[in-house]
Amino acid sequence: MEQIDQIAAVLALSMGAAWASGLNLYAAVFMLGMMGATGNMDLPPGLEILQNPLVLFAAGAMYVVEFFADKIPGVDTAWDVLHTFIRIPAGAMLAAGAVGNVDPAVAVAAGILGGGLTAATHATKAGTRAVVNTSPEPFSNWGLSISEDVAVFAGLWTALNHPTLFVALMLVFIVLLIWFLPKLWRGIKLVFAKIRGWFGGKVAEPQKNLEEVKHD
Repeated sequence: MEQIDQIAAVLALSMGAAWASGLNLYAAVFMLGMMGATGNMDLPPGLEILQNPLVLFAAGAMYVVEFFADKIPGVDTAWDVLHTFIRIPAGAMLAAGAVGNVDPAVAVAAGILGGGLTAATHATKAGTRAVVNTSPEPFSNWGLSISEDVAVFAGLWTALNHPTLFVALMLVFIVLLIWFLPKLWRGIKLVFAKIRGWFGGKVAEPQKNLEEVKHD
């Protein structure tokens, strides 16, 4: 039973770090590092670097920047596009580091699974923001952003204190993700089709006038 609990704890930390990275990488790094630095948890060797004061300062500063950038419609989407190249590899590295000193094959497998989970979470976050940003009011964007921040801290707290519960909730999340992503993708395609229509309408009118001038 104790061995099962240990496996659940490692799995929860690994997948929790990957999942949280897809929502807000800097919040995840700062929370894990701060808990390690204050002695509230013993970070595995692969994550001990997170409690370094320089890493904590960098993660905290970038979290503040993201906190405000994430609340501005349009800016949040650009921020998400940029962080596609940051969150996914970082999430894979955190997931691999969370398994501790084990067989390298286990660390690689954790990195692959963690990277996939980070990518799926990031795609859901970025896609949902792109759809929500079509609304002219900013309040839904603000509410969604704050909910994501709360989810990161609450999710990691659950992963660290109730790993078995977190693993069960993560399985439910993955099932919902498989169901939701195709629907989200259709919504994103509609958004881009509408944007293309706007630009297409603006371009078509001058061409039409030019043809009329030639005919005259």
